[in-house]
Amino acid sequence: MSGSRVLALGHHQPAGVLTNDDLATMVDTSDEWIRTRVGIRTRHVAAPDETVDAMAAAAAAKALAQSGLAASDIDLVMVATCTAVDRSPNTAARVAERLGLPSPATMDVNVVCAGFTHALASADHAVRAGAAGNALVVGAEKFTAVTDWTDRSTCVLVGDGAGAAVVGAAAEPGIGPVLWGSVPEMGRAVRIDGIPSRFSQEGQSVYRWATTQLPPIARRVCERAGIGPEELAAVVLHQANLRIIEPFARKLGAVNAVIARDVVESGNTSAASIPLALSKMVERGEVESGAPVLLFGFGGNLSYAGQVIRCP
Repeated sequence: MSGSRVLALGHHQPAGVLTNDDLATMVDTSDEWIRTRVGIRTRHVAAPDETVDAMAAAAAAKALAQSGLAASDIDLVMVATCTAVDRSPNTAARVAERLGLPSPATMDVNVVCAGFTHALASADHAVRAGAAGNALVVGAEKFTAVTDWTDRSTCVLVGDGAGAAVVGAAAEPGIGPVLWGSVPEMGRAVRIDGIPSRFSQEGQSVYRWATTQLPPIARRVCERAGIGPEELAAVVLHQANLRIIEPFARKLGAVNAVIARDVVESGNTSAASIPLALSKMVERGEVESGAPVLLFGFGGNLSYAGQVIRCP
């Protein structure tokens, strides 16, 4: 085999939903204020006993069922998360146990909001190198657990959930070359630190970086895949803010693409946002099988990673 491809997708969101009007009873904000600044209307909130690995496993189980593979066919599990509480066993091992996978390699990836695209690239590399036959790649976050609910600049943004992909070997590559990097000197513009851990960010710095510096990088991702932005069938950016997503897509030149806007109903789910949005788009039939889709994650550490995949 000369490449890998995404075989199937799955997603999971908690039953609890928090609306903008709900938030207006908690902090000094309003539905209009939130929609105008970030485009979010609702977000899903996990129950106190609903863990990151439980959400990850729910999404992964759906992807595995869609793939037609057996649990024994999976020999690598990668979970992108920055909000898991427990360090060992790691989240990937907990997911493997929940799914009854017999003996996979298990590893967590913490690149915050760009975590899923980093993990997907790593799984692609492992399959192409022959180190894995089939991989489960999951993005899962309980971002509401690291949120200061008295800070209206951040609490209006976040949501919980998980998205997953099954990656397997393919004669024709269905996952394009990754382009990844970071801006270490600006890394503290997005933080989850302290005890207890709390999310904070320099919103204007992140906005300017994302809307001015990242579209040219996304065009280079397309160049590496041998495709023009106008040929993309869909663009799935990290679902941070509608005011970042829409100008980013315009500057990229993806004039014929369906643009993922899951942030409106799900909020910012960090590493979960890209697979969550993509899984929903495929479930709704918005993207045809085999069509080229740009995935582009960015955020914490001021890291980024993108690749063009063929839709399962």
